[in-house]
Amino acid sequence: MGGPNLEVFKFSLYLFVPVMALLHFGDPAWYHNHVLPYKDHLFPPPHRTYSKIPTDQTAIREELARIKADKLARRMEREKELQAQSEAAAQSSKGWFKWW
Repeated sequence: MGGPNLEVFKFSLYLFVPVMALLHFGDPAWYHNHVLPYKDHLFPPPHRTYSKIPTDQTAIREELARIKADKLARRMEREKELQAQSEAAAQSSKGWFKWW
């Protein structure tokens, strides 16, 4: 079908692509420039993670109550902001269009 030249080309391509990918993406400078900054977007910083996991039942209940209280406080704050925005929008709008 293709002949020996095609087979040599395919073989060299099959070897060249993975080796060049390893050389390019395995470079430490590339890792520090592209992977480490993106990692900061994906994962929280270490000071924001909670490493002391509660082991007894009372500590678990206290932590759960604290988490629920934090979520409720954030929710109330968000609702206040939305209400303030809707009130500001209601005061500024006069109808379907702004000039009515």
